[in-house]
Order: sequence, then C-alpha cells, then structure tokens
Amino acid sequence: MKVKFYGTRGSIPVCGSRFLEFGGNTTCIQVTDPITHRIVIFDAGTGIRDLGKDLVKSGHEQDEIFIVFTHFHWDHIQGFPFFAKAYDLKQKINIFSVGKKRNYNDLRRIFAAQMQSEYFPTPMDKMGSSFEFLQSELPSDVFGDHNILVTANRHNHPNGAYGYRIELDRNILVICTDIEHGEEIDPNVVDLSRGADLLIHEAQYTSEELKTKIGWGHSSYEQAIQVANMANVKQLAITHHDPDHDDEFLLEMEKQCQAKFPNCILARDKMEIELT
Repeated sequence: MKVKFYGTRGSIPVCGSRFLEFGGNTTCIQVTDPITHRIVIFDAGTGIRDLGKDLVKSGHEQDEIFIVFTHFHWDHIQGFPFFAKAYDLKQKINIFSVGKKRNYNDLRRIFAAQMQSEYFPTPMDKMGSSFEFLQSELPSDVFGDHNILVTANRHNHPNGAYGYRIELDRNILVICTDIEHGEEIDPNVVDLSRGADLLIHEAQYTSEELKTKIGWGHSSYEQAIQVANMANVKQLAITHHDPDHDDEFLLEMEKQCQAKFPNCILARDKMEIELT
C-alpha cells in the first residue's frame, strides 16, 4: 500500500511562512492499492482539493471512488465542494460511513447543507458526479477487492469517530485520528493498531495543553507514542497538527517524539509512505 497525506492539520486550515514545512490543509489521506492502483480517500478536509487536481492531472480513472469518513466535523468535510472529480459527469463517488444509525438522508444532508446557496454557489445535486451514500458495519468493500480486509473501531470523540485498520497481504495500515483517550489509553485502539506496519495517530496537543482541552476529543504526542509502543507498531506517523503549532514547534516536537519512538515522523502535506 502507498499512503499520501494531502492534509495534516486539525480544526482549521492555516497558511503563512511559518507553516511551509508541514502544510496547512485539513485532514485528507489517499491510500493506493499497488496492484490494482485503485485509490481510497479517507476524509475530505481542505487537502482533497489538491488530491482532486492531482487525479485530473495524472489522468487517473476509476469507476467508483470511495471517500471513507472517520467522522463529519467541519475540518474533515470542508474540502469536499472543491474536489475536482465531484464535477466529472462520468464519475461515481461513494460517501462511506461505518454504522447504520445514520440513514441515507442524514448522510446526504451533511454534505448538501454546506453547499446551500448561503455558503456555496453550486448545490450538491448540480456538481455533476453521481453520489451514493453508504452505511455499513462491514467496510471491506470500499477497496473493491476481497483480498483487502478493512475493520473499524468507534472511539471517543464528540459525537463519535472511527479508526480504520486496512490489511493487504502482509501490510497493515491503521488510521486513528480525532481520539481522546482520557486518563488511560483506550485498549480497543491498541487492539486495532496491533502489529501495524504504519500507525497514523493524531496528536493535536502536548501533555500540558491537553490538561486544558479535556472533552475536546484529541490526544497528546505522548499518548500517540504510548499506543505505538503498546501495539508494537513498526512506524508511527503523527497528524492532525494544531493550527497554532508552526514549523519550528513541530520540528522540535518531532525530535522529542523520535527520542522516545525512533521510527516516528510528524506527517506533512504531500508526504508519501509506501508499505512493502
């Protein structure tokens, strides 16, 4: 599998000379099956705009594109109206959410609401692509390949969020963002992450910052490293950077994290990691 980060920022996009190293787009991750070259997109923060442009530029064609959501807070959906493939008349796009508590109308409303005329000039039903809204407890079909196993875990975040474990051949990728562990590390997250070749885990705050952010739904750098150690993962990529954490801050945090977990990196926009 190949992972490409198109957005690594949390809460709100940022720009400016202090944010060039890590980037300013909100959460969006592209996962590519190296055999079929099919892509699956996780979350549609502002980074999905560049992802769509890259797909058009490369001439990438795929009968169905799945966009899988960890949850639907603004920073994870706000790039969707600017996704170029959503304006392709020949393209089918599946909006996927784990869980059957939401119904079709609920899921569609989430995306259509931010494209009402008060906020955006083009309504969703005029974008061009055909959309299907899917809820399931069995997310494996998002890759369209029975050789890929995808499992999900609901974790603690305001209104809930899901982490995903993707297994292809001998490679294991885990995506776990927007999680608040609380006083102890969530054992279900450790189980989801166990033995992963790459764990993508959020860390919006330092331990000190986290003390004043209880109930906000996020983790610290130390907690992300704890999960990586407890789950015996091979590599850790930390994401969902706070908008107040500039390049200088994040570079220093990366050094501190690597001192505790050597095979750790703080994710950057457009960074690629290939699992072999």
